[in-house]
Amino acid sequence: MFGKGGGVPNMQGLMKQAQKMQEKIAQAQEELKTRTVEASVGGGVVTVIVTGGQEIQKITISPEVVDPKDIETLQDLVLSAVNAGMKKSQEMVQEEMGKITGGLNIPGMM
Repeated sequence: MFGKGGGVPNMQGLMKQAQKMQEKIAQAQEELKTRTVEASVGGGVVTVIVTGGQEIQKITISPEVVDPKDIETLQDLVLSAVNAGMKKSQEMVQEEMGKITGGLNIPGMM
């Protein structure tokens, strides 16, 4: 009915492979939640640490950048550091997931 070497047995094999990949992805996602990246801006005056789960763990601001007369610069530095940290975190996740999926872009992985 399905021909030689085709049909249901191959579909079952594909389903098993997909399930194994899904399990590896779930495991990697959990591990990535504990891994962090660091991004600094302004020569290191503002540093952000972000997890692979896209959560900001820590923001460090050097005292010399705190000027009550220039809050806008500090806000810009913090925003830049957060954006850089989030980008690095996303790149780390994509790199790790790419190792599992062989470069396939699977929506909703993280």
